[in-house]
Amino acid sequence: MGSPFDVERYRTLPHRQAEARELVQPTLVLGSTQRPELVAGPVARERGVEVVRRRGGGGAVLLRPGDHLWVDAWVPRDDPLWSDDVSVAAGRVGAWWRAALGGAGVGDTTLYEGRAIPGELGALVCFAGRGPGEVFAGERKVVGLSQWRAREGALFSACVYSHWEPAPLVELFDLEAGVRTSIVRDLIPVALGLQDGTGGAGDMAVLRAALLSSFDAWGSEPSL
Repeated sequence: MGSPFDVERYRTLPHRQAEARELVQPTLVLGSTQRPELVAGPVARERGVEVVRRRGGGGAVLLRPGDHLWVDAWVPRDDPLWSDDVSVAAGRVGAWWRAALGGAGVGDTTLYEGRAIPGELGALVCFAGRGPGEVFAGERKVVGLSQWRAREGALFSACVYSHWEPAPLVELFDLEAGVRTSIVRDLIPVALGLQDGTGGAGDMAVLRAALLSSFDAWGSEPSL
């Protein structure tokens, strides 16, 4: 398994920071509690997929160059966006994403603010469950969100796809062929990419710019 995403460096930052993570090769990102034995190693190696683990929990995410936007947002404890309540904190970051989505042409979205509901497949695949701060179009997830907390603050890692294609992800799991086929079928209706009909053809470059340019000023009021 590859090295985990480097998140320790955020702990030294006294101010909030958001940055898009750029990848040069396909990368399977496992949740903090997922076991490496889940991955079909020979398949991952054959396809040139690096396998890493993030600090936040939840299911796996497959990132391929050009098919997604992944943004890490660091919020220190003395920041107005901070909340001791993990759901409230996630909701504040999710609202930032939802506003940027609207500016990028993605309308009719909702912010999920309830308790985490992994469902049958959420422990396996991130986009199959529901968590606070995640953004949906109808019943389908548009933005997946994971949170890691440290003594100095919290890191929120969020992802949106251009197109939702569960098969390439599920094919990396060490499961029987029939099981993989069934899981792919169940996953097809759970999420949407920006180009899959989310109330408008979302522009990934516009979304990226909107997120990174707005984070410094987002939620300056503690009551957000």
